[in-house]
Amino acid sequence: MSEPKVFLLPDLGEGLTEAELVHWLVAVGDEIRVDQPIAEVETAKSMVEVPSPYAGTVAVLHGEPGQTLDVGKPLISVTPAGAAVVEPAASPVVEPAETEDAAAETYREEEKAGSGNVLIGYGTPGGHGVARRTRAPKRAAEAAPVSRVSEAETAADDLVLLRTRVPGKLGAVISPLVRRMARDHGVDLGGLQGSGASGLIMRRDVEAAIKPAPAVERRVFAHDGAPVPALSADSTTATADTDARTGLGIAGRTAVRGVRKAVAANMTRSRSEIPEATVWVDVDATALVELRAALKKADPENTPGLLAFVARFVTAGLKKYPALNTRIVTTEDTTGGASQEIVEFDGVNLGFAAQTDRGLMVPSVRNADKLSARQLDAEIRRLTAVVRDGKATPAELGSGTFTLNNYGVFGVDGSAAIINHPEVGILGVGRIIDKPWVVNGELAVRKVTELTLTFDHRVCDGGTAGGFLRYVADAIENPGSALADM
Repeated sequence: MSEPKVFLLPDLGEGLTEAELVHWLVAVGDEIRVDQPIAEVETAKSMVEVPSPYAGTVAVLHGEPGQTLDVGKPLISVTPAGAAVVEPAASPVVEPAETEDAAAETYREEEKAGSGNVLIGYGTPGGHGVARRTRAPKRAAEAAPVSRVSEAETAADDLVLLRTRVPGKLGAVISPLVRRMARDHGVDLGGLQGSGASGLIMRRDVEAAIKPAPAVERRVFAHDGAPVPALSADSTTATADTDARTGLGIAGRTAVRGVRKAVAANMTRSRSEIPEATVWVDVDATALVELRAALKKADPENTPGLLAFVARFVTAGLKKYPALNTRIVTTEDTTGGASQEIVEFDGVNLGFAAQTDRGLMVPSVRNADKLSARQLDAEIRRLTAVVRDGKATPAELGSGTFTLNNYGVFGVDGSAAIINHPEVGILGVGRIIDKPWVVNGELAVRKVTELTLTFDHRVCDGGTAGGFLRYVADAIENPGSALADM
């Protein structure tokens, strides 16, 4: 009986350390081929399908949909084609924590026997021959204890799997842990409706079906030492999902993971490291609105959006005020002390905020300073579609040098935005609305928007920030002359 090959979750790009398992594309017992997609996972950057470097029979799926998996940890075990299939209950023993790094290193060597398929930082290079797995011998006393399952339990487990299997789809129960939990608590999986994809029965479904244990009375004492009467069964049930601080019922809980987890970490780091300041100005955008209307009338199919024009003005402004197109890098000197330097860039990668179903994403237009308004418009539209489909690459999401945020689409006028670390500035554009405005000494109704610039005070002072903001505002108010000079 051949030992299954264990495929470890690869690094999916730019040193990401974890990924959320969205759903399995295969089930235990399925025959798979090399490069066949086996799972769909979501990282902080994008959603991708992971192909298998092995052909054979799926022996074990290491994880459940919704679970966060660490890079370098087991993802799937595959029994090689032509070998006897190893039962799930007899899956390989998980190595102790101190040998996991060695297993991950061995995995990188095993990849060399793959097909050549490449997936964002991970691939099977297509080496010749068969890579063999070597492992240092372990004494019996050092081996981790293994829980044994009787043949009767294994047979019952397999019967449950067959009863809940949906032909052509994922098994309604995949995880051996879930099946074992159901068996131990007398839960009939055949009668459960799974809450996962394709009716997949999750651990939470089994837990919900398990009869709750009787409440244990706990004696509570007041400050004077007198016992407080215990809650009745009814009151205990009523307060089980009540927030202790507010006394309000808890309507739901959402795990912070994936894109939301990455955004939270980046914004927290930005606020903790960057001494930011904000300046803003109201701008008469009437001339820009009229210019675009005239262009649209002449060429309805090839007219840039207003954001593309603003993006063009921003890239020109960053050339004039390059301090806002930099990055602060901390380095360690020979004495062990830390020093900082401001790194300037030869070009502008303009990031822009795009709201998606997965959260706020910031793709960047590379070398935006070399593009016209029409070219910027086309690239903004392309990247917006890519991030909403979850197909953006790490390079498209992590290479910006300055960010443009059009929060006017949400119907708001202004916002003191958080800088997208490690950048040093972000410009926000509010909605364009009719407002009273003084023109040549007379009151008139004009199209007015608000620009807000948040900048890192370590790289420049208010004079530079104000100069850049005024440059962009003047270009919006006089777009014809501004574009003629660009």
